[in-house]
Amino acid sequence: MPSSSPAGHNRQRASGPAAFPGSSTVRGIHGRIRHDIVTLKFRPGERLSENELSLRFGTSRAPVREALIRLVEEGLIEVLPQRGSFVSRISLAAMERARFVREALEVAIVRRTAEQGLSKTAQEKAHAILADQEKVQGEPEHFTLADDAFHRALADDIGIAQIWAVLEREKSQFDRVRFLSLPSATPVAVLIDQHRAILDAILRRDPGAAEVAMRVHLSEILKIVEKLAAEHPDLIVKDL
Repeated sequence: MPSSSPAGHNRQRASGPAAFPGSSTVRGIHGRIRHDIVTLKFRPGERLSENELSLRFGTSRAPVREALIRLVEEGLIEVLPQRGSFVSRISLAAMERARFVREALEVAIVRRTAEQGLSKTAQEKAHAILADQEKVQGEPEHFTLADDAFHRALADDIGIAQIWAVLEREKSQFDRVRFLSLPSATPVAVLIDQHRAILDAILRRDPGAAEVAMRVHLSEILKIVEKLAAEHPDLIVKDL
């Protein structure tokens, strides 16, 4: 399996989005490594060294080890006895499971949002995110973060504590396929239009239309997953 030094990428990765508060905490380290796996800065098969990661984050090995354990639980890392921790290949079965869970939760979220109405703050945030997505259509990493921000704005507005944390934990494999599909396999303009359709249905207070729009959006990935698997056999396990 190929390996490279995470510490050697510090300069490149430090310029990434500042979306991971407390970079030396378990939460911050987990978020940063997860992001680097999802965005393929850490490639499937790459070995992750606790020592090198500790140097990167300027901390002891303990929080790094805990972050890696969480990533093992998410299926993003596998531990091979006597060899170490390696980034796992993308499992299509795990991706479909994550998509199924995400669809169930997000349909419930948009239905409730349409029923109770979206707060003014969330409306402004959603419109700002859509405008941002228009500007970064050619930047997959930035677009992916904006995509998550859109869905999170809806989830946070329904007032159920930690619901986004549940979604975040479940959708790791889905996110890796999603990132791999941008921007060539899945036209970004299509995704933006789907976000607009979701938001429009919510603002019209139409739960049925919001549900349909969300299901269409989350099934988009199914159109291209077989093509991606054929193009990237080194990254994807066809285990459906």
